[in-house]
Amino acid sequence: MTIPKTYKLFINGQFPRTESGRVLEIRDQKGVLIANASRASRKDFREAVSAARKSFEGWKKTTAYLRGQILYRIAEVLQGRKGQFVDELRMQGVKNPESDVDASIDLLVYYAGWSDKYQSVFSSVNPVSSAHFNFSSPVPVGVVSVISPSSLSLLSLVSVLAPIIVGANTCVILSHLSSISFAEVLATSDVPAGVVNLLTGQRAELVGEFARHMDVNSTLLCSDDQSEIGAVERDSISNLKRLVIRSDCSLEPSPYSIIDFQEDQTTWHPIGV
Repeated sequence: MTIPKTYKLFINGQFPRTESGRVLEIRDQKGVLIANASRASRKDFREAVSAARKSFEGWKKTTAYLRGQILYRIAEVLQGRKGQFVDELRMQGVKNPESDVDASIDLLVYYAGWSDKYQSVFSSVNPVSSAHFNFSSPVPVGVVSVISPSSLSLLSLVSVLAPIIVGANTCVILSHLSSISFAEVLATSDVPAGVVNLLTGQRAELVGEFARHMDVNSTLLCSDDQSEIGAVERDSISNLKRLVIRSDCSLEPSPYSIIDFQEDQTTWHPIGV
């Protein structure tokens, strides 16, 4: 007898069951049940935001070099478990699963390389009319809520996660079944608890909460649905959080995806006479 696996949520470095006790049936292209996934509730989301907030100060203080090393470690662990992810993605109907996993590994290494470089590229020395040096440099916005692309590919998840955490932000991501398997990679890759929190659930039920929560600093929405985009735009103004809207597909590798979730911090330093 085959016993379908039940996937839990990933919150604060642990794998709790959803407080609602609900599950989502995951079926293959032939309609055969292959797994059960936790159907996260709004309370689960609030718990995840609380965990992300608590971990933000510590993660922000880590060195850029260390964050790059951690992303590289994630890539190493993922490569070691490539066979598992290829099998899972194939069962879910993802085309070319081997290429999808390879691209995810490459993307993690790409952003690991940017971890100690984007600050120099996007910093500036500003001309001022007083006796000061004036510098602007990027700093993380804080907690980012993410409604990831609807694609079942692993690359779609990694493409939104990597640029957020390499920029020293913490996040809560609504994603698909592969995200919980990927959480097992994160849990063994030196990622501090609470930096990444992954939820599975119904998009229509949770998307408003992702945009409205007052302790979320920025929201990333990957969608082509104009009604969904309009609703998130209205909900996100409650605390003037930054809203980034992208198409419902994997994000292209770019340092600008890091800067989407950075703010400019300006420092004034007096010039000695």
